[in-house]
Amino acid sequence: HLHAAYALLLQRTYPSWLYPITRGATTMWERWDGIEPDGTFEDPSMNSFNHYAFGAVGDWMYRTIGGLDVDPAAPGYKHSLIAPRPGGGLTSARASIVTQYGTLASAWRLEDSVFTLDVTVPPNTSSAVTLWGTTVDRVRDGGRPLAGDPGVHSVQQRGADVVMEVGSGEYRFTIAKS
Repeated sequence: HLHAAYALLLQRTYPSWLYPITRGATTMWERWDGIEPDGTFEDPSMNSFNHYAFGAVGDWMYRTIGGLDVDPAAPGYKHSLIAPRPGGGLTSARASIVTQYGTLASAWRLEDSVFTLDVTVPPNTSSAVTLWGTTVDRVRDGGRPLAGDPGVHSVQQRGADVVMEVGSGEYRFTIAKS
C-alpha cells in the first residue's frame, strides 16, 4: 500500500503524520487527532503528546523512502538490502546508517525523466540493490552498462525489477525513463 503510506505521510489533514505538526506537535502523539481542528483536546485519559505509538514512521522512511534495510540472513549489516521506493511526489531523498563496518548510504533523485541512485556500501560488506520497474539493459553504473562492472557481482531480472549484488564501494545507478 505504498500510495496510501505516502498519503498518510504527506497530507496535512487528519489522519496523517503531518496533521499533529500543523497543530504544533514537536513529538509523536498517542493519537493523530490529539488536538482537534477547533483546538479542543481528544479524550484526556488517552492523549499522550510524547508517545512512540506512531513513531515507526521513521523506520518506514529509512526502509522505504531511503531504501536501507538489514538482511535478516546476515544481521549487523554484513549484507544489506538497498531498495528505495520513490512516491508521494517526492523528487529526491537520502538516508544513511552508521554500521560497525562504516556508513551505508543511499541517495536518489528523479530529474528530467532520469532516476539516479547513489549507493555507498561499507568495506567488507555487500548489498542487494533493487531497482523497481525497469530492465537490465536500461540500467547504467557511472554511465556504463552493468555487464563487466567489477563491483557488480550478479544482475538478475526479477519480473519487472532488477536486483543486483554489489560489493563495497560507491555506485551511481541511472535509469532513463522511456
